[in-house]
Amino acid sequence: MNLLQLFKNLWPYVKPYRWLVVFALVLTFIGSLTAQVNAWVLRYTVDEINGLVEQHRMLQEGLNVLIMISVILISKEIINSFIQFGQKYYGEKLRIFISRDLAQAVVEKVLTYQMAFFTSGGNQAGKLQTRIDRGVESLTRLVQNFFIDILPLFANSIVALIMMFNANFYVGLVGLCIVPIYYYVSQLQAKKLKNARRTIKELRENKSQGILSIIESIPVIKSFIREHIEGEKQMGLQTALTDTQMKTRKTSFFFDGLKSFIEQIGVVIIIILTAYFVLTGQMTIGAIMFHILLFNNVSAPIRQLHRIYDQMNDALIYSEGFFEVLHADHQIEDSGSYKPARIKGEFQLENVNFTYPGNATRTLHYINMHIQPGKITALVGLSGAGKSTLINLLDKFYKPDSGKILLDGVPLDEYDTTFLRENIGLVLQKNHIFSGTIEENIRYGKPDATFGEVENAARQSYIHDQIMLLPEQYQTSALALSGGQQQKIAIARMFLKNPPIIFLDEPTASLDAVSTEQIKNSLDAIKKNRTVIIISHSISQIIDSDRIYVMKDGMVVESGTHEEVYAQEGVYKDIFDAMARSLNIDKISRTLE
Repeated sequence: MNLLQLFKNLWPYVKPYRWLVVFALVLTFIGSLTAQVNAWVLRYTVDEINGLVEQHRMLQEGLNVLIMISVILISKEIINSFIQFGQKYYGEKLRIFISRDLAQAVVEKVLTYQMAFFTSGGNQAGKLQTRIDRGVESLTRLVQNFFIDILPLFANSIVALIMMFNANFYVGLVGLCIVPIYYYVSQLQAKKLKNARRTIKELRENKSQGILSIIESIPVIKSFIREHIEGEKQMGLQTALTDTQMKTRKTSFFFDGLKSFIEQIGVVIIIILTAYFVLTGQMTIGAIMFHILLFNNVSAPIRQLHRIYDQMNDALIYSEGFFEVLHADHQIEDSGSYKPARIKGEFQLENVNFTYPGNATRTLHYINMHIQPGKITALVGLSGAGKSTLINLLDKFYKPDSGKILLDGVPLDEYDTTFLRENIGLVLQKNHIFSGTIEENIRYGKPDATFGEVENAARQSYIHDQIMLLPEQYQTSALALSGGQQQKIAIARMFLKNPPIIFLDEPTASLDAVSTEQIKNSLDAIKKNRTVIIISHSISQIIDSDRIYVMKDGMVVESGTHEEVYAQEGVYKDIFDAMARSLNIDKISRTLE
């Protein structure tokens, strides 16, 4: 991304605050004029005092000069204090507002993206967070500094250069010639550092993702005593980041020294040239200081070019990743417009194939299914058979590569996505619990639910009694609950939502035996007159199903009722027998007898 593209992408977020920009520009213009006052006053003072000294007129005669320049300089400082306050305040206000708008825009945009965006390479949670945070930070810092530092400095420089030319063409020419040389060196510096900055960006993203992975995996790391391995991985990233940063600093220091040398050469030439004009009678002594101060105003932004380039290059590097996230319109979920008065829940899958984005291996192969409305359908198979993937397709999280998925005879693509998901309840093996109270987490299933409805949903999922034993009851943080209790909270959300279609992906996997029985009773109650698709390794959940589809390696290999599929003596029989043996059914039967 080049600078023009950067400002083009940024302008829609600056445009609503253009009155702030106009005000900053007015202040900048006034400030650029007041910045030259010192040079004029110093020239006048030196010439006047020199004239008084030559005439042997001392302090008494020079008192008026001192009073006048004191009034001018103090007045200028008072005006400058207001100007600087306005520039800093309105620049900071602009930064804060744009930062808010950029952050909110990217969050709202990310929420519209399809699941494929988050599962594709490079979009892991830690990397996305770094990309967004660094992008907003660098972009807003650039906007702020543009109005607080860059714009005033360059305005001062241009005004000072005009004044130098007006006073003496040759002195102005020296000031003008130094600028492109300095600019060229700064460009070389930026070019040398470009790849290093990109590397630093990638290393920072990998570092953030690594830290997030460690936090999420801490129980596994500690149980296998692999702290040293994870520490070494992070040390490798830290070392690579440190080495790259040191290389950039070394390059920066070399070019900064070169630019400082060029600037001082300019000062020396100005002194020699103005001294020559004084000696030849073309200038007064005050003109020497006058031109040196003006040249300082010209070179001030030059001295800041390395910092400005650093900020601009940071913004250019991080804005690429940020605007890639913000403008990934091809990742926005497709949504139809079909909204029937009622959904029965009849799914028809015809030759459905699917491959996860970024994967070379196909996950589902020519799936054909008929899921009847108001019935319970079980998906059975070993891990990796494609059961959860199938639910992801039915919930419109992904689109199949080929084939058709119909709901009540209408292609799933034609359904309004929001409407579709309002009519589907999803309970996963591991459900996400949000930061907040138990009540807020349950109400997530129906934001406008009354407290009575929330409480009733908790009763249905057999968590109400446990909640009432907590000190703050429903106002307790949901994150403080155990894994099994959190699963009941997730199931309570589904009861509150009360949809006509329910997808259950190992809903009781993390519950104890008593809780499993309680939840099974609740699920049995809510299953009535609804379309239910269940994935489970629990015999009791499978055996009650109206129809069973057995999957293996992404294909449907058997289907029918429990008795029909078991009689085929294939994959299902092997899985079912293994379940029975794992439960030690023989011994359980003898105990119950």
